[in-house]
Amino acid sequence: MSDGAISQDEIDALLSGVSVDGLNSSGHVSGGPAVHIDAQTLTTFAGTLDAPFIEKLNSMTGANFTGGTPSVEILDRDGLLSKIPEVVVSVTSDYSSGMAGEHLYLLAPELAQKIVNLITKEENADFDDMALNCISEVIAMHSGTEIQELDKTGKFPGLAANPPEAANSPKAMLRIPQNKFPLISYPVSLDGQSYTLWECLGGEIAEQICKAYGGNDTAELESVASPDKSAPQPGMNQMNGMQPQMGMGMNQMGMQPQMMGMNQMGMQQQMMGMPQMAMPQMPSGQTMGMNMPNVQTLQYPNLQGANVPGEQGNIGLIMDVYMEMTVELGRTKKQIKEILGMGEGTIIELDKLAGEPVDILVNHKPIAKGEVVVIDENFGVRVTEILSPLERVSDLH
Repeated sequence: MSDGAISQDEIDALLSGVSVDGLNSSGHVSGGPAVHIDAQTLTTFAGTLDAPFIEKLNSMTGANFTGGTPSVEILDRDGLLSKIPEVVVSVTSDYSSGMAGEHLYLLAPELAQKIVNLITKEENADFDDMALNCISEVIAMHSGTEIQELDKTGKFPGLAANPPEAANSPKAMLRIPQNKFPLISYPVSLDGQSYTLWECLGGEIAEQICKAYGGNDTAELESVASPDKSAPQPGMNQMNGMQPQMGMGMNQMGMQPQMMGMNQMGMQQQMMGMPQMAMPQMPSGQTMGMNMPNVQTLQYPNLQGANVPGEQGNIGLIMDVYMEMTVELGRTKKQIKEILGMGEGTIIELDKLAGEPVDILVNHKPIAKGEVVVIDENFGVRVTEILSPLERVSDLH
């Protein structure tokens, strides 16, 4: 920091609400309580998640993925960035209750694209918001399995996670846990091609999991230091350190004669008053030129199987709103010349078999399946299946 430039670690610390004075000589956050992590215990824990993940991934995609033995390694930010591609699909899945800390999943673009192609049944599907929703659904399944396994320990009452949020971004923009942290790698393969799903756990989360499974404190890692409000902030130190350099620069640029000339121009009183305009004392907890932001994690309510307060009252406001409901018998594609050649008596073959359930759509979005019935002299449809949220996503293509 001698040249006045701010390093990447300092930027990360500021964004995380950590005082830059908490950085040690190597540029990493220090000064917090020690975190103990047993990598072997985490490897055993990850091994219980691999088979359910592959099973649910195959069920969702209709493919035949195979898994491998998960591995755990202790990395810092630089170690992770050197391991992953330049652009990744990241999914944030922080815990909302029962446990606190950073929780991040990472997928290479090739794996994410493959999953989206299989779900949407397209050869090269656009990687848009709908694709990110597909990835979020995949991670939600894995996160749900993880919560079920942790619940079995009885150490995390009320454990729940926020809805996963997927993003496609450069790796430099990732929100990576501070200091060293465990990285779990889940190898998967399909048709001879190998992929990896990465899971980053904050140090505090990893320590709690190890304790729940009776792990030994074999590795001691630094945790993120809490901001020390009594410590001097680096903004003033940097400014004080820059004053001699500024003075030297003025002399070297030949500005001293100009300053002397200003006295001859009747500005001596103004120059004498300038010491009174010295840099004001900055309050503790602030840096020069800006206020330290109070960064807090936004906590979302658990929407999985929970009744949101006021839900019934709010939805009552739109109960009398009409929505278009359509029953789709089937679809097909025709060339323009075939369409122009249609006439009375032309038979159009659809993509559904006789007796196969028809699709029920609301505002052109599938919500259920049913069978056609006759009511008096009108056609009707009897609902036989309500689509799950996952099936609704897969049908939107």
